Amino acid sequence: MALTTQGVSIAAHSTLPTLWQFRYSHYNEKARWALDFKRVPHIRRSVLPGPHVPRMLWLTRQKAVPVLVMNGETIADSTRIIAALEAAHPDPPLYPRDDADRRRALELEEFFDEELGPYLRRAWFFETLSDPRFCAAQLSAGAPPASQRVFRLAFPLIAAVMKADMKIDAAGAAVGRAKTIAALDRLEAELQPSGYLVGDQFTVADLTAAALFSPVVMPPEFPYPLLTALPPPAARLRDTLAPRRGFQWVAELYRHHRGASAEVPR
Repeated sequence: MALTTQGVSIAAHSTLPTLWQFRYSHYNEKARWALDFKRVPHIRRSVLPGPHVPRMLWLTRQKAVPVLVMNGETIADSTRIIAALEAAHPDPPLYPRDDADRRRALELEEFFDEELGPYLRRAWFFETLSDPRFCAAQLSAGAPPASQRVFRLAFPLIAAVMKADMKIDAAGAAVGRAKTIAALDRLEAELQPSGYLVGDQFTVADLTAAALFSPVVMPPEFPYPLLTALPPPAARLRDTLAPRRGFQWVAELYRHHRGASAEVPR
């Protein structure tokens, strides 16, 4: 009789897909949501920003997460991860069956990936880094206590690298806010009578838009809640966007489609 953990045999556990992730990253949430939506049992390995770089370089020759290891393949980038999941686990689908709808869904995925994701991240970190203690505690949440202590001690250096790498400064934040509002405008303009972005069902376009707006919307269904209240500058930015139809749409989509986690504890 095979040993089991949470209903999964030890042997099967060792072959499950593994998602390397940051807990508090909207691109990582995009990949995580796709795994959960498709009900793919998987293991999550959370890494700390900064210290993650050597491991990711070893795995993928690039430094970004998410990275999914599945069926002997190592896949970096949330868009490529979803494409691989769609091929391996086509039901429930994230890509529309109709060719025109599929092209539109993929076009919107690319738009939000390129025109929202980096810019919202830049604007949001500009505001949250105003409170380094909050940011260090939030980014290291879930790590072993010793790792959290080291991370917090090293955070001034990590924050400096983040600012340089992601162009997090006043000018970059201003561009980030403008791009975020433009993406919210696009989202609201693209919404169909069905309440979805493409056709009459939930697709990769909806998942991408909602996941990439999640840092500022902070829906309760997000799998890793905040430890404490937001720093005031971040709270003010959130409050300016909260009345928007698109902001409310993200919250509603999370309520209806985020669903239960398919993570298998290690």
